[in-house]
Amino acid sequence: MSAEGTAPEAAVEVLDVSRWYGNVVAVNGISFALGPGITGLLGPNGAGKTTLLNMIAGFLKPSAGEVRVLGAPSFGTPEMYRRVALVPEREATYEFLTGYQFVLLGARMHELPDPEEAALQALRMVEMTEAADRATGGYSKGMKQRIKVAAALVHDPDVLLLDEPFNGMDPRQRLQMMELLQRMAEAGRTVLFSSHILEEVERLGDNVLVVVAGRLAAAGDFRALRNMMTDRPHSYTIRSSDNRTLATTLMAEESVFGIELTDGKLVVRTNELGAFVQAAPRAAQAVGVSLLEVRPEDESLESVFEYLVSR
Repeated sequence: MSAEGTAPEAAVEVLDVSRWYGNVVAVNGISFALGPGITGLLGPNGAGKTTLLNMIAGFLKPSAGEVRVLGAPSFGTPEMYRRVALVPEREATYEFLTGYQFVLLGARMHELPDPEEAALQALRMVEMTEAADRATGGYSKGMKQRIKVAAALVHDPDVLLLDEPFNGMDPRQRLQMMELLQRMAEAGRTVLFSSHILEEVERLGDNVLVVVAGRLAAAGDFRALRNMMTDRPHSYTIRSSDNRTLATTLMAEESVFGIELTDGKLVVRTNELGAFVQAAPRAAQAVGVSLLEVRPEDESLESVFEYLVSR
């Protein structure tokens, strides 16, 4: 994934794209490119995530800039839908249709050679065969999410876009859906999904796009983004054979500005990540202390997200 420029193999290219509604700017000058794999789209409510997904899916025309999917403009290119699918956040099902009928409808619209078998295969992929003959109006929210995914997968798309796909799913269903998306990525598909549950994004994809107030605040591997935040303190938990001696030694290091000794561990704060990572083992060796554990406290996607939103 690249936030600047695009690569020839990019499946999705967003080139200086903006979208506004009257005086309201929903997306403002965003650029990035996506290849095969899974990318998480993060941002607070109203950040522009849904608008961005709808432009990539070709349902909205950019007010400025260009969106290209699989080498063609996303808007006004209906043949694109043979290789692209969108799972919207809203419960977009016909409640009078059974799950099987709903997925079969999609298969027939795509003019697949064997729509019945394609529908059954898609239902198996999301583990919805047992409920396939029930009307979707009686489905739970999690079941409706899975039937929408089945309808999106029925034509085996190369690019899959999902808006909050895990809403309403129980833990087992979330795990099953994560495994499905991971298999798609391993098969060379491009998957872009939004989620407000940061742990899900962290588990699913190393690559993230962070959108704040319609702008792209960050793009790339979330751990690399966290490591680049040198102006925000990093916290490490350290357990050693002699925490008190180690604490005294580490306080002499220029990269350390705070240490807390509690519950048999040290919590060390540093503004110079690279220097501290080198200083800690050196300091321990100098006083004959064995390091039992050195673990970052804030190496999480939530830490990255909170920092970017507060900037």
